[in-house]
Amino acid sequence: ALKQAFCEYLQAQGVALLDVGTHSDKSVDYPVFARAVADAVASGRATHGLVIDGAGIGSAMVANKVPGVRAAVVHNVASAINATEHNNANVLSIGAGFVDAALGIKIIEIFLTHSCTVDRHLRRALMIEQLDVHLEAVGENVMSSSMSKSEKSTVVNAILDAIKADPSLLGGAKTTSCGCSPKSNAPDDVAAVVRSGAHRLSSRSDGEALPANLASMIDHTLLKANATYDDVDTLCEEAKSCGFKSVCVNPTYVRRCADNLRGSNVLTCTVIGFPLGATSKEIKVMEARRALRDGANELDMVINIGALKSGDIQTVYEEIRLLAETAREGRAILKVIIETALLTDEEKVTACVLAKRARAHFVKTSTGFSTGGATVHDVDLMARAVENKLEVKASGGIRTTSDAESMIAAGATRIGASVGIKISGCNILSSCDSAY
Repeated sequence: ALKQAFCEYLQAQGVALLDVGTHSDKSVDYPVFARAVADAVASGRATHGLVIDGAGIGSAMVANKVPGVRAAVVHNVASAINATEHNNANVLSIGAGFVDAALGIKIIEIFLTHSCTVDRHLRRALMIEQLDVHLEAVGENVMSSSMSKSEKSTVVNAILDAIKADPSLLGGAKTTSCGCSPKSNAPDDVAAVVRSGAHRLSSRSDGEALPANLASMIDHTLLKANATYDDVDTLCEEAKSCGFKSVCVNPTYVRRCADNLRGSNVLTCTVIGFPLGATSKEIKVMEARRALRDGANELDMVINIGALKSGDIQTVYEEIRLLAETAREGRAILKVIIETALLTDEEKVTACVLAKRARAHFVKTSTGFSTGGATVHDVDLMARAVENKLEVKASGGIRTTSDAESMIAAGATRIGASVGIKISGCNILSSCDSAY
């Protein structure tokens, strides 16, 4: 009955609802429904979750078992404010034995209109999220100012070694995704495995059939300053001939690429705040909106690297959130470039968790214009940090099929390269062979 009252209120406010039950007043097992709500929030199908049982306690316990969920038991207005502003809760658990419809509606209104914006609260919420990827020590490092950088690095590496030795530490048995080796490398067979839930693929064959499948994972890239119109046109023709996932160009060429690629399956990708990430969030949003109007399907944004290294996670989170919202408004994909070569492992994990919380679609290793590019270590770390709920793009210095295969085995789902033709084995000549 209380749930029905809440549903009627939310529908009157124009809120889209996903009602996972129960749909009767008969006794049920609350873990089933609390888990359904938590899964919807963790997967991104819902931005907020609400569970109701007798006291609210049991359902909160269940919901908090699901990585990515921060469920709070709320019995009054004060606790609702605290849960949202201090703890960044994304699920509320309400006990019908303590809260009536009128009070519950006030609580829900707070839940939907208040947000966590104070830096110290965001930092603490981030520590909670880091526990989800079984990197508890990383969160402790953030709290412990007495630890040296080398000590922090030692702790992080020890955790990674433990995870590699025993992948079950990540709770993989509780998820539906898997790492699989298809019985053949034929594209249709590989695609079938992916559709079944695989997030990583490995191959032991001679790889003859792999390039055809690999091409669909490549962003064919041309970002050098002296690229001409002819170079861009050639890039698009190569992408169509080889079946690459996208072409990635600077924003000024987006409309040209979108026109060239119209009618094909190749997407138009561009870069935002490239390559330093040092422009303001407002400028990045304006740049993104213009690119979307010109026909971009994917946006690769560079975070404010200096802000991250200064510990200003609020600035980094806010710009990713704004770009993610902008991308979704334009029905586009957002990839977040964290520039791994400039970050510690701790900072890489932080950036990935912020991207996941801001509802980006990808995390990406590098611009290709800094001191280093993608490494297997970084791709593996990033895939674990986002719990494979975001995709991972490896870019920078990937120049051979072997390089690409290593990145994919580590968790990459997209490859950014200017030598995609060479990597994929496509039988056409490339005029765009600069390193990326």
